[in-house]
Amino acid sequence: MAEQTESSGAESFDIVIVGSGGGGLAAALAAHAAGLKPVIVEKQKVVGGSTGMSGGMLWIPDNPLMKADGIKDSYQDGLDYLQAVIGDPDEPSSAARRGAFLTNGPRMISFLQEQGLKLYRCAGYSDYYDNYPGGSAAGRSVEGVPWDGRQLGEWRPRIIHGLGEGVGLAVTTLEIHTLNSFTHTLASFLTTARVVLRTYVSRMRGQDLFTNGKSFAGQMTRMLLDRGVPIWLGTAVEDLAVEDGRVVGVRAVRDGAPVLIRGRRGLLLAAGGYERNAEMRLKYTAATQPSDGQWTWGNPANTGEVLAAAIALGAKTEYMDEAIWLPSPRKEMGGSTLTIARQYPHAIFVNSRGKRFVNEANSYVEVGRAMYANDSVPCWLIFDDAYRRSVPWVNHMPKFRDLASVIPGRLPHQWLADGWIKRADTIEDLARLSDLDPQALADTVSHFNEGAVAGTDPDFGRGVSSYNKHLGDPGHRPNPSLGPVAEAPFYAVPIYPGDVGTMGGVICDEHARVLDHDNQPIPGLYAAGNMAASVFGRTYPGAGASIANTTVFGYIAALHMAGAEQGCGPDGKNRHRIGPATLPYLPGGRPPVPPDAEP
Repeated sequence: MAEQTESSGAESFDIVIVGSGGGGLAAALAAHAAGLKPVIVEKQKVVGGSTGMSGGMLWIPDNPLMKADGIKDSYQDGLDYLQAVIGDPDEPSSAARRGAFLTNGPRMISFLQEQGLKLYRCAGYSDYYDNYPGGSAAGRSVEGVPWDGRQLGEWRPRIIHGLGEGVGLAVTTLEIHTLNSFTHTLASFLTTARVVLRTYVSRMRGQDLFTNGKSFAGQMTRMLLDRGVPIWLGTAVEDLAVEDGRVVGVRAVRDGAPVLIRGRRGLLLAAGGYERNAEMRLKYTAATQPSDGQWTWGNPANTGEVLAAAIALGAKTEYMDEAIWLPSPRKEMGGSTLTIARQYPHAIFVNSRGKRFVNEANSYVEVGRAMYANDSVPCWLIFDDAYRRSVPWVNHMPKFRDLASVIPGRLPHQWLADGWIKRADTIEDLARLSDLDPQALADTVSHFNEGAVAGTDPDFGRGVSSYNKHLGDPGHRPNPSLGPVAEAPFYAVPIYPGDVGTMGGVICDEHARVLDHDNQPIPGLYAAGNMAASVFGRTYPGAGASIANTTVFGYIAALHMAGAEQGCGPDGKNRHRIGPATLPYLPGGRPPVPPDAEP
């Protein structure tokens, strides 16, 4: 890359942050609290990125909300859990990075709460592998409270559309799975009634309740605006600016004019992944998990040009073939309960040979990877009429005249007429319609049913973990996750390896500094979130892991640029604690300059 030396048309800050998702927002707030002058540069006309579009949970072991509720957890439990789920450390998921995440995650949550962020604990939303060593059945996820977007004033329409708007209800991510079983148990009915009542009462009051990731993005934006932190929307980065071998900012286009945006302390890349860049995806995935992004549900703005600029500068990468997989039917059916069928009784996944190949109810990332590993792109969702009758076939709140559409069992006939769903009176006939081996599918279903009747799955352990049970049918016995596929007619739907974002990117150290091919930090360059190879490797340990990854390392990056060092363990040995109470500055003052920063 050619070095950038001109200074005309330049804007200067202490820290330049590219991307307004969770990592960018947390970094900006931490930098401001450290007495620095940050700027957020966002190419979209809205704030929030993938975080704002998402469920908005943050998976943080040993977080302060757990402590407040008396839930036992510890750094060591978190470390044991990561070891059990991810396996041995590698470069992106090094021991130091795992330690930095576990140490600073709880501190970041405390810091955000002190700054004014309103969160609640997602009680009972278990870790995805809670039955592994160090796992938590009580759950380690937190989420933004329903929050009135009117507090944003003129910035209210500048927050990206979120998950709750697609559902049409002011529903939290913790609550949303109960909507599919509202007729099954009293608890589910009462939760659904609370959500509906909250939605309509807030509307009558003229409120605009933000939930899920939109609550997090909205609250964080309000705090940054109150502190005078600039958020430049509609500002597209074209290249990284380099002087004397150090990254000093970005070259961008703002309001149609080129501008050099300089960062005296450094540049944080938190601009998301490249799920919407077909060329990049094919380049990096062809050999292992081929995808051009045609099934992605990710942010349309995640086109990878900022990541490509970092790679061109010499950044080392890993996991570039990986994504946060989300097994899904064709997009026209994406708003239906087919997206959760794999976690419910009376449904299974089979591959092209008619065989089960995975615990269907486990982490979506695990299931997506298993699809590629088992000749299962697409795989087939097989379910029976008991499942069809048990769930509503929309997951959004219809208009009053269409309320009948939420009655369980009302499968859209057009989907059958169009052939999107296959239906037959026998498993063998269903297999023929789906180009599967009839005897193989019949044997698979028969074998599965033997255990499912008793609530067991000896082949893949479905329904053993609290997580499997939590997302299953709370009214089904003996196991919320398991029920036989036995009641005719039978149905089959192709399922594709959709995703909500890519998981690969530049390799960073425990300070969030981007490393080159000699494993040396590129001076002035930091990264967080889906721009960076995940600290969780190729796995997904719990609800909100990706948002936790980006916010924690965005926080760490800002404080490192502010001159503080983050700890990597609970004992403090050869480490320095960081956080709002331990930073070496007075409010409004300037912390020490890092050794590699420009004067």
